[in-house]
Amino acid sequence: MRKLNCILLVDDNMDDNLANTSVIMEVDAAHQIKTARNGGTALEYLEMSKQDPIQYPFPELIFLEINMPRVDGFQFLEKMGEESLLSVVLPIVVVLTNSVNLNYENIAKKKFSNQITIFAKKPLTTEMLTDIIHKFFW
Repeated sequence: MRKLNCILLVDDNMDDNLANTSVIMEVDAAHQIKTARNGGTALEYLEMSKQDPIQYPFPELIFLEINMPRVDGFQFLEKMGEESLLSVVLPIVVVLTNSVNLNYENIAKKKFSNQITIFAKKPLTTEMLTDIIHKFFW
């Protein structure tokens, strides 16, 4: 299995970030795991990755929560699409949420279908991560 250079976790829940980090480490899926507590911080991270790719490696895979304070997941996707924050290569974006709001998935599929690769329910599992890596990075 190919080991990714960087995975970015965008979630305000530190327990979820720790659990996701553990799964990524268990699978040995990435050289670096970065976290952002909301969409605004994630946007700042992507901007920094253009300026300092050593300290802020561009994420090949982003796990994104929808429900976050300040800048939520949908606002992050809007800004990411508007601004030139991305290199020529787009990251794989997996919306990983525990939200039971069925409307979120519909909004995601209609408005952000070009940016969201997968819409999934928490928790991240080793099987889910392995499947994603095999499907998109093999």
